[in-house]
Order: sequence, then C-alpha cells, then structure tokens
Amino acid sequence: MEKIVLPEIENLNQIDVYIAHDGFQSAKKAFAQTPDALIDQVKKSGLRGRGGAAFSAGLKWSFMPKSTDKPKYLCINGDESEPGSFKDRQIFEYNPFQLIEGVIITCYAIGAKVAYLYVRGEYHKWIKLMQNAIDTAYEKGFLGEKMKETFGTQFSCDLFIHKGAGAYICGEESSLMNSIEGYRGYPRVKPPFPAQKGLWGCPTTINNVETITNVPPIISKGWEWFSKIGAPKHPGTILFGISGHVNKPGVYELPSGVLLTDLIYNYAGGVPGNKKIKCVIPGGSSMPPLRGDQLEGVKMDAESLKEVGSAIGTGGVMVMDEDTNLLKVLLRITKFYHHESCGQCTPCREGTSWMEKTLHRILDGHGTSNDLDLLVNVANNIEGNTICALGDAAAWPVKFMITRFRDEFEKYVNPNISLPVPNKVHSMRQTAVPLEDISK
Repeated sequence: MEKIVLPEIENLNQIDVYIAHDGFQSAKKAFAQTPDALIDQVKKSGLRGRGGAAFSAGLKWSFMPKSTDKPKYLCINGDESEPGSFKDRQIFEYNPFQLIEGVIITCYAIGAKVAYLYVRGEYHKWIKLMQNAIDTAYEKGFLGEKMKETFGTQFSCDLFIHKGAGAYICGEESSLMNSIEGYRGYPRVKPPFPAQKGLWGCPTTINNVETITNVPPIISKGWEWFSKIGAPKHPGTILFGISGHVNKPGVYELPSGVLLTDLIYNYAGGVPGNKKIKCVIPGGSSMPPLRGDQLEGVKMDAESLKEVGSAIGTGGVMVMDEDTNLLKVLLRITKFYHHESCGQCTPCREGTSWMEKTLHRILDGHGTSNDLDLLVNVANNIEGNTICALGDAAAWPVKFMITRFRDEFEKYVNPNISLPVPNKVHSMRQTAVPLEDISK
C-alpha cells in the first residue's frame, strides 16, 4: 500500500531529495487555483483531523471569514503530549518538507500570511530538526518573500516554531493560542471560536501536524484518489503508534479501517509470550479502553470505534496483556491528568484529585466496592462540565475502565468496609473519609 504521510523514500528529510520526488509541485498546482477551489477539494477528499476530534479539515478551513480587516493565522498543533501518542515526531524527523508544503497550501487556501508550528517542549531533538528544515525552505525560496519568485505568485507566508513549556493542556487549541500570545495555557470559553476570534483576536485556523501533511498528496493526486483509501467515512491513511505489550512497537501507516487485530498481530508482531490481551486503549490514554475479549472485528476508524464505545483519538494504540494490573495502569493515567489539569474548572481541578486519592486508597488495600462507585460518580460529574476536553480525557479512562473491567477492580477492594457515596462532586469534601482515617 502506498504511504501518504511517511513514504518509504530514503533521505526524504533532505530538501534536494524531496524536490526530486515532486516536492513543492502540489504548492505550484495550488497557486494556479482559487482558495475556494482548494477548500472544496479538501472537503470532498473527506480528510478528517488527525489530532483527536476527527473533524472535517476542509469544513474547518471554510469557517475562516473571506473578508476581514484583521490578519489571519494558521496554527499547526504539534504539542504531542497525549500518553501513547508519538506519531507527529516521525513527520518532523522523516518528512518535514511535506509538512511545510502543506502549511504553504493551507495558508494560501485560508488567506493566512503567518503560521505557527507549536511543538511539545520536551521535543528538543525534533524542534531542532524542524527548525533546520524551515531554515532550508527559506534559503531555497519556498517560504517568505522569495516564494513569490519561486512559485510565480503574489502570495507569501512565514512559518515560525513556537516551543511549548511542557504543559499537556496546551494541546487544546485555545490554550495553545494563549501560550503563543505569552499567557498562561488556560482554555478559552467558546464561542467565539478561533475562526472568529483566535490569535490576538484575529481569525485563526488550527490543524494537527498529520492533518496538514496529508494536504499536498490530496492536491497532487486529487480528492477522488484520497477519498477511496480506507474507510469511506474516514478516508486516507492513519499513523498508528502502537506500544505496550507487543513484539514490534512503533509507528505504522495503514489505511483507516484496518482491523485492530491485524494491527496488533500482523504488523506489531503479536503479544510477547503469546499471552492473551486483557485491555487495549485504541487512541491514546484519554480514549475509552476496550476489553481484550471484544476486539474481534473492531476497525480502526472514527465511526467504527464510536460504534464499539471508544474513539480513534490520536491513533495511539496501547496494548496490555493478561498479567497487567489495570488498577496501577488507571492510577498512572489518573495521576497524569491530575497533574496536567490547568485548575481553571472546579470539576476537573477537584475531581482529578479525588480520583487519584481514591485509586491510591484502593491500591493500599483500604478501598471498598463503594469506592468504585464513587470513582464512576466523580467521572460522570467531571464529564461534560468543563471548558475544554481535558475533563473528559480524565473522566473517560476512570469511568470506562471500571465499568468494563469491574470484575478486575473488585479483586482489589475490601468487602468488609462500607462508606457513603456522595451524589455530587461538590459534596465530597463533607462525605469522603480522610485517607488517614481509613487505615485505623
């Protein structure tokens, strides 16, 4: 199968090699069309965001106002901080110029003169590699004022890297914009949406790194070609980052809709020791987990995973074998979301703390069945009650891990202790028993 995002071409991260393989020809083709025509092509291709929400990329572009007296901006979200996700750095390292070409085409389509590539702060190596690629693109006349002569057009754009400071919350689009502006990474209340009021109050479009990298092949080979790859409602290839208990962890580019079992056994080499699979998280740590005995026939695309009660997320597949302690896994995930909560919303700020404390109580041998009900109750009170989706990201692993693996968690609770279960998050402070009192 042809690779779209990570073609198997040696040294494609060198600009001369990229140009020799028709690099920047898609941009030249794009400049011969109107911006509306480009947006229409991306819409028809069915390209959906690869950052988690799987929203139509072309439709998002169309939200950008046609006429405005304010500058327009493009933000490329490379703040890859979701545990279990490690695909975008493959693009930075092995195919940076296709990403840059995608930025050029996108900027032209939406009328943006400036683009910001927001990269996770811990990605020191990949930031350096990407900055070198951007500098080379400027030198060769593919960015900045020189591109007018290179492409024979009156349009030009600039691309800047903005290095994050290690905050997971800045992967949320409005927090990302606040961070670029120099403010604390707090999510913004919507509406207004970024297309109406984004960076510095100006119209802004935000796409994921992988999404933008798909654009040049769509313009080069046509939307019809792209729309026929993989699942009809979620076409194209997806970079699946598979980790955990598999023999060959890594990033695999495969058509959307590939069977989850094929991904695990045919590509990732199966489970070490031929052990059974207990649990799979199919799209990064925030997505609802699936039981190992329910994987047969599950396809890896947005609509199919929705049907089985999960989501594609970032395509980060985390495999856990039969010996995995799911309580420890869930505690580790919950600790992460508690630590990364920005603290702006009370349900998330307080709820993530209570979930972590309760899971610790269970792990220490002082938990009860009521604690399991309490965890689900807290998760339900967080879900849908926060400004951004981090609340849902923290709630879903707890809610679905416990409800789908209740038998597993019952092994760790003490049936001889019974505690009251509060109805609301705000009542926990009065009803929950302090940790130090439980051990007495």
